[in-house]
Amino acid sequence: MSSIKAVLKESIEQLGLVEHLTVSYILVTLVCALLCGIIIYFVYKVFYRGAVYSENFAVLIVMITVITAFIVLVIGSNLVLSLGMVGALSIVRFRSAVKDPLDVGFLFWGIASGITSGAGLYPFALIATLGIALVYILFTVIARGKRTYVLVIRYDTSAEENISEIMTALKAKTLGRSRYQGETELTANIRLKKKNTRLVDKLYEVDGVISAVMVEYTGQ
Repeated sequence: MSSIKAVLKESIEQLGLVEHLTVSYILVTLVCALLCGIIIYFVYKVFYRGAVYSENFAVLIVMITVITAFIVLVIGSNLVLSLGMVGALSIVRFRSAVKDPLDVGFLFWGIASGITSGAGLYPFALIATLGIALVYILFTVIARGKRTYVLVIRYDTSAEENISEIMTALKAKTLGRSRYQGETELTANIRLKKKNTRLVDKLYEVDGVISAVMVEYTGQ
Protein backbone atom coordinates (compact mmCIF):
# COMPACT_ATOMS: atom_id res chain seq x y z
CA MET A 1 0.00 0.00 0.00
CA SER A 2 2.82 2.38 0.87
CA SER A 3 4.50 1.71 -2.49
CA ILE A 4 1.26 2.55 -4.33
CA LYS A 5 0.96 5.84 -2.44
CA ALA A 6 4.59 6.63 -3.24
CA VAL A 7 4.04 6.02 -6.96
CA LEU A 8 0.90 8.20 -6.97
CA LYS A 9 2.65 10.96 -5.08
CA GLU A 10 5.59 10.89 -7.50
CA SER A 11 3.23 11.00 -10.49
CA ILE A 12 1.38 13.98 -9.02
CA GLU A 13 4.64 15.84 -8.48
CA GLN A 14 5.87 15.09 -11.99
CA LEU A 15 2.64 16.34 -13.56
CA GLY A 16 2.90 19.59 -11.61
CA LEU A 17 -0.56 19.30 -10.07
CA VAL A 18 -1.70 21.63 -7.33
CA GLU A 19 -0.79 20.92 -3.73
CA HIS A 20 -4.30 20.06 -2.56
CA LEU A 21 -4.45 17.09 -4.96
CA THR A 22 -3.02 14.55 -2.56
CA VAL A 23 -3.38 10.79 -2.65
CA SER A 24 -5.96 10.83 0.13
CA TYR A 25 -7.93 13.57 -1.66
CA ILE A 26 -8.03 11.52 -4.86
CA LEU A 27 -9.12 8.37 -3.03
CA VAL A 28 -11.86 10.17 -1.06
CA THR A 29 -13.14 11.79 -4.26
CA LEU A 30 -13.31 8.53 -6.18
CA VAL A 31 -14.92 6.69 -3.24
CA CYS A 32 -17.58 9.41 -2.96
CA ALA A 33 -18.26 9.17 -6.71
CA LEU A 34 -18.42 5.37 -6.45
CA LEU A 35 -20.96 5.57 -3.59
CA CYS A 36 -23.12 7.96 -5.62
CA GLY A 37 -22.86 5.67 -8.63
CA ILE A 38 -23.85 2.62 -6.58
CA ILE A 39 -26.91 4.45 -5.23
CA ILE A 40 -27.98 5.37 -8.76
CA TYR A 41 -27.28 1.80 -9.90
CA PHE A 42 -29.60 0.22 -7.32
CA VAL A 43 -32.34 2.80 -7.93
CA TYR A 44 -32.18 2.07 -11.67
CA LYS A 45 -32.12 -1.69 -11.14
CA VAL A 46 -34.91 -1.96 -8.55
CA PHE A 47 -37.29 0.67 -9.93
CA TYR A 48 -36.71 0.25 -13.66
CA ARG A 49 -39.91 1.03 -15.61
CA GLY A 50 -38.98 0.09 -19.18
CA ALA A 51 -39.67 -3.06 -21.14
CA VAL A 52 -36.18 -4.60 -21.22
CA TYR A 53 -33.71 -4.05 -18.38
CA SER A 54 -30.05 -3.72 -19.42
CA GLU A 55 -27.42 -4.64 -16.82
CA ASN A 56 -24.72 -3.16 -19.05
CA PHE A 57 -26.41 0.25 -18.95
CA ALA A 58 -26.73 0.05 -15.16
CA VAL A 59 -22.99 -0.66 -14.83
CA LEU A 60 -22.30 2.16 -17.31
CA ILE A 61 -23.98 4.61 -14.93
CA VAL A 62 -21.49 3.71 -12.17
CA MET A 63 -18.57 3.99 -14.60
CA ILE A 64 -19.78 7.37 -15.90
CA THR A 65 -20.00 8.73 -12.34
CA VAL A 66 -16.46 7.69 -11.39
CA ILE A 67 -14.96 8.67 -14.76
CA THR A 68 -16.55 12.12 -14.59
CA ALA A 69 -15.15 12.59 -11.08
CA PHE A 70 -11.53 12.00 -12.03
CA ILE A 71 -11.93 14.06 -15.23
CA VAL A 72 -13.02 16.99 -13.06
CA LEU A 73 -10.02 16.33 -10.79
CA VAL A 74 -7.64 16.61 -13.73
CA ILE A 75 -9.34 19.63 -15.29
CA GLY A 76 -9.39 21.51 -11.99
CA SER A 77 -5.76 20.76 -11.16
CA ASN A 78 -3.72 21.40 -14.30
CA LEU A 79 -4.43 23.78 -17.18
CA VAL A 80 -2.38 21.85 -19.74
CA LEU A 81 -4.08 18.55 -18.90
CA SER A 82 -7.51 20.16 -18.97
CA LEU A 83 -6.93 21.50 -22.49
CA GLY A 84 -5.72 18.08 -23.61
CA MET A 85 -8.75 16.43 -22.04
CA VAL A 86 -11.14 18.81 -23.80
CA GLY A 87 -9.41 18.12 -27.11
CA ALA A 88 -9.61 14.37 -26.58
CA LEU A 89 -13.29 14.46 -25.67
CA SER A 90 -14.12 16.61 -28.71
CA ILE A 91 -13.28 13.75 -31.11
CA VAL A 92 -15.43 11.17 -29.30
CA ARG A 93 -18.54 10.07 -31.19
CA PHE A 94 -21.36 8.17 -29.50
CA ARG A 95 -23.22 5.86 -31.87
CA SER A 96 -25.61 4.10 -29.47
CA ALA A 97 -29.05 5.71 -29.34
CA VAL A 98 -30.76 5.99 -25.97
CA LYS A 99 -34.32 4.74 -26.48
CA ASP A 100 -35.87 5.61 -23.12
CA PRO A 101 -35.86 9.30 -22.06
CA LEU A 102 -35.48 8.17 -18.45
CA ASP A 103 -32.14 6.57 -19.36
CA VAL A 104 -30.90 10.01 -20.44
CA GLY A 105 -31.95 11.34 -17.05
CA PHE A 106 -29.97 8.62 -15.27
CA LEU A 107 -26.90 9.43 -17.36
CA PHE A 108 -27.13 13.12 -16.46
CA TRP A 109 -27.70 12.13 -12.83
CA GLY A 110 -24.46 10.11 -12.86
CA ILE A 111 -22.54 12.91 -14.60
CA ALA A 112 -23.82 15.51 -12.11
CA SER A 113 -22.85 13.31 -9.15
CA GLY A 114 -19.39 12.80 -10.68
CA ILE A 115 -18.90 16.54 -11.22
CA THR A 116 -19.87 17.46 -7.66
CA SER A 117 -17.70 14.67 -6.25
CA GLY A 118 -14.74 15.72 -8.41
CA ALA A 119 -15.18 19.31 -7.22
CA GLY A 120 -14.79 18.14 -3.62
CA LEU A 121 -18.42 18.82 -2.65
CA TYR A 122 -18.84 15.43 -1.00
CA PRO A 123 -21.79 16.18 1.35
CA PHE A 124 -23.65 17.94 -1.45
CA ALA A 125 -23.00 15.06 -3.88
CA LEU A 126 -24.29 12.42 -1.46
CA ILE A 127 -27.26 14.45 -0.22
CA ALA A 128 -28.31 15.47 -3.74
CA THR A 129 -27.98 11.88 -5.00
CA LEU A 130 -30.10 10.54 -2.13
CA GLY A 131 -32.64 13.34 -2.59
CA ILE A 132 -33.06 12.67 -6.31
CA ALA A 133 -33.34 8.94 -5.55
CA LEU A 134 -36.15 9.55 -3.07
CA VAL A 135 -38.03 11.79 -5.51
CA TYR A 136 -37.71 9.24 -8.31
CA ILE A 137 -38.82 6.37 -6.04
CA LEU A 138 -41.82 8.42 -4.89
CA PHE A 139 -42.97 9.14 -8.44
CA THR A 140 -42.38 5.52 -9.45
CA VAL A 141 -44.48 4.19 -6.55
CA ILE A 142 -47.28 6.62 -7.39
CA ALA A 143 -47.16 5.69 -11.09
CA ARG A 144 -47.34 1.99 -10.29
CA GLY A 145 -50.87 2.46 -8.96
CA LYS A 146 -52.15 2.70 -12.54
CA ARG A 147 -50.87 1.39 -15.86
CA THR A 148 -51.36 2.77 -19.36
CA TYR A 149 -52.89 0.43 -21.95
CA VAL A 150 -53.61 0.64 -25.66
CA LEU A 151 -57.05 -0.82 -26.38
CA VAL A 152 -58.06 -1.92 -29.88
CA ILE A 153 -61.75 -2.82 -30.37
CA ARG A 154 -63.43 -4.05 -33.51
CA TYR A 155 -67.22 -4.00 -33.49
CA ASP A 156 -70.36 -3.63 -35.60
CA THR A 157 -71.86 -0.19 -35.95
CA SER A 158 -74.86 -1.42 -33.93
CA ALA A 159 -72.66 -1.50 -30.80
CA GLU A 160 -71.51 2.10 -31.22
CA GLU A 161 -73.62 3.50 -28.39
CA ASN A 162 -72.61 0.83 -25.86
CA ILE A 163 -68.91 1.18 -26.72
CA SER A 164 -69.13 4.96 -26.41
CA GLU A 165 -70.62 4.64 -22.91
CA ILE A 166 -67.85 2.27 -21.82
CA MET A 167 -65.13 4.53 -23.24
CA THR A 168 -66.64 7.56 -21.51
CA ALA A 169 -66.76 5.72 -18.19
CA LEU A 170 -63.09 4.72 -18.58
CA LYS A 171 -62.09 8.27 -19.56
CA ALA A 172 -60.37 6.78 -22.59
CA LYS A 173 -58.45 8.93 -25.05
CA THR A 174 -59.25 8.01 -28.63
CA LEU A 175 -56.13 7.53 -30.75
CA GLY A 176 -57.76 6.45 -33.99
CA ARG A 177 -61.01 5.26 -35.54
CA SER A 178 -61.59 3.53 -38.88
CA ARG A 179 -64.78 2.25 -40.53
CA TYR A 180 -65.22 -0.36 -43.25
CA GLN A 181 -68.03 -2.69 -44.40
CA GLY A 182 -70.31 -1.91 -41.46
CA GLU A 183 -67.57 -2.42 -38.90
CA THR A 184 -65.56 0.01 -36.78
CA GLU A 185 -62.06 -0.36 -35.36
CA LEU A 186 -61.35 1.89 -32.39
CA THR A 187 -57.90 2.47 -30.86
CA ALA A 188 -57.85 4.17 -27.46
CA ASN A 189 -55.45 4.98 -24.66
CA ILE A 190 -56.69 4.09 -21.14
CA ARG A 191 -55.26 3.98 -17.61
CA LEU A 192 -56.24 1.12 -15.32
CA LYS A 193 -55.09 -0.46 -12.11
CA LYS A 194 -52.35 -3.02 -12.63
CA LYS A 195 -54.49 -6.09 -11.90
CA ASN A 196 -57.69 -4.77 -13.47
CA THR A 197 -57.53 -6.58 -16.81
CA ARG A 198 -61.12 -7.90 -16.91
CA LEU A 199 -62.08 -5.10 -19.27
CA VAL A 200 -61.53 -7.31 -22.33
CA ASP A 201 -63.98 -9.92 -20.98
CA LYS A 202 -66.48 -7.15 -20.30
CA LEU A 203 -66.18 -5.87 -23.85
CA TYR A 204 -66.77 -9.32 -25.34
CA GLU A 205 -70.07 -9.44 -23.44
CA VAL A 206 -71.32 -6.44 -25.45
CA ASP A 207 -73.43 -7.43 -28.45
CA GLY A 208 -71.69 -6.57 -31.71
CA VAL A 209 -68.09 -6.69 -30.45
CA ILE A 210 -65.98 -8.81 -32.81
CA SER A 211 -62.57 -8.55 -31.14
CA ALA A 212 -60.88 -6.66 -28.32
CA VAL A 213 -57.15 -6.51 -27.58
CA MET A 214 -55.49 -4.64 -24.72
CA VAL A 215 -51.70 -4.15 -24.60
CA GLU A 216 -49.77 -2.44 -21.82
CA TYR A 217 -47.85 0.59 -23.07
CA THR A 218 -44.36 1.10 -21.58
CA GLY A 219 -43.02 3.66 -24.03
CA GLN A 220 -40.77 1.14 -25.77
